[in-house]
Amino acid sequence: MIKWLQKKGLLCKAPSCRHCGKKMRIKAHNGRDGYIWTCRRNTHRRITLSIRYGSLFYNSRIPLGLHLRQIDLMEDCVAKTSTTLSRMNKLLRKVCIKALRNLKRRTGLRVGGKSRQKFVAIDESKFAHKRKFNRGRCCTTWQRRKGWVFGIMEFKGSRRLPVLKMVKDRSRTTLMPIITRHIRRGSTVYSDNWRAYLNALQPLGYRHLTVNHSKNFVDPQTGCHTQHIERAWLAIKAQVSRFRGNKTTKLLREHLKFIQWHYWLGRRNRKGSLAQLIHDIRKAYRFRFH
Repeated sequence: MIKWLQKKGLLCKAPSCRHCGKKMRIKAHNGRDGYIWTCRRNTHRRITLSIRYGSLFYNSRIPLGLHLRQIDLMEDCVAKTSTTLSRMNKLLRKVCIKALRNLKRRTGLRVGGKSRQKFVAIDESKFAHKRKFNRGRCCTTWQRRKGWVFGIMEFKGSRRLPVLKMVKDRSRTTLMPIITRHIRRGSTVYSDNWRAYLNALQPLGYRHLTVNHSKNFVDPQTGCHTQHIERAWLAIKAQVSRFRGNKTTKLLREHLKFIQWHYWLGRRNRKGSLAQLIHDIRKAYRFRFH
């Protein structure tokens, strides 16, 4: 497992001693990992380092022999408590958010285009707690949250690329700058008849098609509908709910960014999301030993 992690760039292959500058050697040890880095020279005393030093696993108690499963981690004794798993999930989310930030810096996360094979759907959704039978939480952070999540999603066959932004309101002054920043001019945009962008996209060079939900779910003339993005909202909310990512506004924002990483980077990697995650961890944790 150590050799595999070193091959993937998740563990350092040969750190340098901070005293003599020479490469340290790996040695068997009775600790949790079975090996440590050591350097013993005549010029200085014996120096030892954890095999995890400088890596994602440095401050974690999770063993290096991960089964790479999420459901039975505690039953398989990979982690003793849920606190350890939550801490590791937080570290992985930070890695994904950093990778998404770098992608946004390079590409701007722009969707759409003049091609008629793809279209962009826009919609807003409320991420708040729902009480069942008037029981459960009342007047908590979830219910006091007044903001919305504005979604922009490109559809091309089975591929989808979402842009999810938390906004304070659904006014035109709030939504239009986000639309012009992330949707290319000339794109075909599907939406409902919300007044914030009604009669506002055509003058900017967009092909805007709308559907009046009070009359039809699918416009009989243009075929415009918002069923794709409505289905996407269900999947996104189910994922946020499964990881309990709606407790605070900050946590919700992190989970929305992680979902965007999954679609923009994870699913677009030919070797799968795990390969992309390993690649992003390797870039985030660059080994620098002094």
